[in-house]
Amino acid sequence: MRLVTYRSHVQDRARLGAIVDGLVVDLQRLGAAAQMALPGDMLSFIDLGPGAVQTVTALLQEHRGRWPIGVAVPLANVRLLAPIPRPRKNIFGIGLNYVEHVEESSRSLDTSADLPKQPIIFSKPPTCVIGPDDAIEHDAKITQQLDWEVELAAIIGTRAKRIEEKDALSHVFGYSLMLDMSARDCRRAGQWIYSKGLDTYAPFGPCIVTADEIPDPQTLDLWLKVNGEIKQQSNTRYMLFNVAHLITDISAGIALDPGDIIATGTPSGVGAGRNPQEWLWPGDVVEACVEGIGTLRHPVVAV
Repeated sequence: MRLVTYRSHVQDRARLGAIVDGLVVDLQRLGAAAQMALPGDMLSFIDLGPGAVQTVTALLQEHRGRWPIGVAVPLANVRLLAPIPRPRKNIFGIGLNYVEHVEESSRSLDTSADLPKQPIIFSKPPTCVIGPDDAIEHDAKITQQLDWEVELAAIIGTRAKRIEEKDALSHVFGYSLMLDMSARDCRRAGQWIYSKGLDTYAPFGPCIVTADEIPDPQTLDLWLKVNGEIKQQSNTRYMLFNVAHLITDISAGIALDPGDIIATGTPSGVGAGRNPQEWLWPGDVVEACVEGIGTLRHPVVAV
């Protein structure tokens, strides 16, 4: 199932939908038509637990092609928002999680050339999340080194605390795409949260694909373009620490709750690692994709 948060009109409140055959099916309205109470937002739906995915999948299949009046609208006629427009907690970011990115970072960002022995974890505040087509802000007073990173995002579905790796993926609700934007010249005494947590620095979407449709998250191609030119191209199989390991590692000391997001790291090809280095400027367009999930496209604008 491909779940989205959307608006049909600018002044409408955000609503929960599923993409089916080029349509956005409003789940709360479909539930009402079927005399079933369903929530109208993504976090409340995740809170229902794994059984809700099975129930709604069956409900969509039952009504496919025979949607009640007012339930389905063409995807082209809605505005997609970030699947979770305002996460409850900071996003868990993972640094240096692809071998070649470790090497390029050691050359340009003063990080160690040794492969990490444990996941490197930082965070991005909820306020940096934006949705499809929203603008990435470039504030020249803050940064002259705005950089890109394409990442697979894992969304937690059930509480995970001290989870064994063999059980970790059962706690995943679904997967999405996130861009970990970074102001490389804003790292402070080795701390990354300001560099990576500025407003608009977490483009997220366009949907969440439920975990039943991606049984193995370590087989997905991902790429990123700037102004139509490929900058990053890899596969999630090249992660140093796979999704299951990340969940196990984080949950050993920090409980993961439904709706929590883990941005799982980026492959090589970032601007800081290029020779000469490349940065984003107002007027640039960043486009990124994770196989089986979708594509995000964002203009960079001056503020």
